[in-house]
This record gives sequence, C-alpha cells and structure tokens, in this order.
Amino acid sequence: MNNDTQVVMITGASGQLGRAVADLFAERGASLALVDRHHEAPEQNPGNTLHLSADLLQQADVDRAVARTIERFGHIDALCNIAGGFHMGETVFETPDSAWDFMFNLNTRTVLHTARAVVPHMLKAGHGKIVNIGAYSAQRGAAQTGAYIASKSAVIRLTESMAAELRERGINVNCVLPTILDTPANRTAMPDADPARWVAPRALADVIAFLASDAARAIHGAAVPVTGLS
Repeated sequence: MNNDTQVVMITGASGQLGRAVADLFAERGASLALVDRHHEAPEQNPGNTLHLSADLLQQADVDRAVARTIERFGHIDALCNIAGGFHMGETVFETPDSAWDFMFNLNTRTVLHTARAVVPHMLKAGHGKIVNIGAYSAQRGAAQTGAYIASKSAVIRLTESMAAELRERGINVNCVLPTILDTPANRTAMPDADPARWVAPRALADVIAFLASDAARAIHGAAVPVTGLS
C-alpha cells in the first residue's frame, strides 16, 4: 500500500451520507475502511476498500475494526464519524430512558468508542483528521427534540474538547452542523416540504472531505454550519 494514499475510516458507511462521503473519497483515490453494523460486505474486498461489520456500541468490535484497518493499510489518516440517528416527539419530562439511551448511544458513545480506538494510532503517526457530525439545531434547545439536541450538543462539546487535547499533537478535530439532509426517508417523512432547500448529502460530503484534508490543517475545534437554503 502506498503510504502517500490517504486512508479514511467512515462509520455509518451504508447510510445515505456515509455512501456520499465514501464515494467522494474514492473518487479522490483514498483507501477506505467502511464500517457499518449491518454491512453486506462482498466476499472479497478490492485492494483499496475494506468493508467492516461492527457494532459501534461495543468497544471490542470497534477495536477489531481498527486493528483490521491498520493491518490492511498500515495507518488511518482520517476518521469520519458519520453514524448517528434522530428521535423526536416527546417533551423532555415525557421522554423515556430508552429514548435518551438510544440518542446518546448512537450519537455520542459511538464517537467515544472510535476515538479510543483510532486516536492512539494517529498519535503514533503524528497526524490525523477527525470529523464528527453534530447538528445545526443542537446550538440551542427546541421543543420535542430534547434527547436529540442534547446528544448532538454533546458531540460539539466533545469535538472542542478533543481538539484542545490533540491540536498540539498533529491531530485536527472538527465537526459539521447540517440542517435537514435530502434523503428518501426525509422526503417521505415531510412530503410537503421543499427538498431543494435541504442539504444534499454530496454537498455535506464536500465539507467533510475538506475538513479531512491538509487544506484544513489550521482548523481545530470548529463547528461548521452546513445549511443549504433552509
């Protein structure tokens, strides 16, 4: 494997945004470690792509996925934490523990688990880029979305904390704050909305790829709004 080839690990790789990010990095010639809980991995992985099935809530699963990536490619230059989810509907006082656990596990704990597994390798290499997915709405509270907003707000604060810890050690940590993504699921859920005002997954992928590039080497702890026309 050419050491000059960027190696990018992407979680949530089979989702709409994950696929858009993977396609963009593939077009740029990167080697990819595509991680998803329900990955339908091919029997044989092509030379520059490694499909990995892992439950991101299980640290041992994440550790194994990272170990396989290091074994295959030798290093991880960028980590894109795309895995996440959305929940709304209840007031804060009516939100069950299961919903709180679901949001914080999916949106926050997954970031912690990948950081624990990947950052030591980046520190050893002396460089790395980490891009997390926050949410534009997480900048302030809103009704019926308390668990979601709290979990995504935690992602922003984790991003800032990791950036403060790692910026002097060659690792950039930033996050993006998208509004509504133009996905089939969101079109179905909001049939009367105008998806032209939403954020196309490819457009958000462009921002993520920038933050994972050397062009963003002076950016640390940023929370970048990506709002489309909404």
